Amino acid sequence: MNEKLNYTAAFEELQQIVSEIELGEISVDELSEKVKRAAELIKVCKTKLSTTEEDVKEILKELEEVDTSEEEII
Repeated sequence: MNEKLNYTAAFEELQQIVSEIELGEISVDELSEKVKRAAELIKVCKTKLSTTEEDVKEILKELEEVDTSEEEII
């Protein structure tokens, strides 16, 4: 995938593909390409979620360290 998608754009496109498949709006000829694109979009979403989770854990760890150092001062 060449373009950089953010989570929201990737998720919305993925929802559109799923909707088209569920409604039977995709021909058999298009199905393979749509499934490949959906797999790419899922990877984008998973990567972003993992990165965000790591960022949040790091921030929480830093906050705990600040709280601990403040308790030592008191």
